[in-house]
Amino acid sequence: MHNFIKNMALSLGFDACGIAKAEELTEDARFMKLWIDSGQNGEMSYLARNFEKRVDPRILVPGCKSIVVVLLNYFPENKQISSSPQIAKYAYSEVDYHTVLKEKLKSLEEQICSKYGSDSVTQGYQHLFVDSAPVLERRWAERAGLGWIGKHTQLIHPGLGSYTFIGILMLRIETDYDKSILPHCGNCTRCIDACPTKALSNGTLDARRCISYLTIENKNEIPSEFKTKLSGNALGCDICADVCPWNKKWAIPHTHPELSPVKEILNWDTNSWHLLSNENFNVIFKKSAIKRAGFGKLKQNINVVINNKV
Repeated sequence: MHNFIKNMALSLGFDACGIAKAEELTEDARFMKLWIDSGQNGEMSYLARNFEKRVDPRILVPGCKSIVVVLLNYFPENKQISSSPQIAKYAYSEVDYHTVLKEKLKSLEEQICSKYGSDSVTQGYQHLFVDSAPVLERRWAERAGLGWIGKHTQLIHPGLGSYTFIGILMLRIETDYDKSILPHCGNCTRCIDACPTKALSNGTLDARRCISYLTIENKNEIPSEFKTKLSGNALGCDICADVCPWNKKWAIPHTHPELSPVKEILNWDTNSWHLLSNENFNVIFKKSAIKRAGFGKLKQNINVVINNKV
């Protein structure tokens, strides 16, 4: 079963797959409580909700025994014009990555149920997840032997780097499980040193200072102390990942046509982004992950970035 699931995941287009035993994440529970109590989650109050479910998948999905974790490489072949307002690489694709991964995960589930029975999953409960539920995806990826969590708090896969989407499928059947990989960051602090807002420290992230948070999750105006430190980023940020030596070694362009980029992202200069209207936003990014941020937030960020260059 273990090999069948992993081989099937690869045949469906995922770049890696691992399986972990479902159990309570006790260390993560302690860390998250301290992290939330200190306010480092910022406005992301949802991280404090469903806390027990977040740290124990057996509570989230009754009967869950195994966590299947899949990765999909999204590192792009071509990048934006460097002088234009920057969009994080995860949002390059014309189709929202949530849609792409969920369709592939559904196919994987169907193959597993076809071979091992429909009771392989807990019917009546959501058991397929892509960045949209109280699930600690990176920790489960680490436990499933797909890499380690680096000092920039992202999963680093040996062979793919950290530019990967993570999908989760929870099963109510037992199988063999993969072994975790020890961290290989050593004494390197390049990600910590490169962060313009000093959001990283000792392997933790203060979301309130993170450019990705400030340009996406933060619904208010960007605090004045950070406006000059966005480093050209209008939506998300890849600075800590771009400087990672493991990404320089392992990150290679993906081969997934489903993640074909929005042409405008690659071709637009600063003036084109400045002239973006709400109407064009809704047409150009109608299926994109960028749509989730909303026109108002993106436009506000673009203006901040452009004003910093004046």
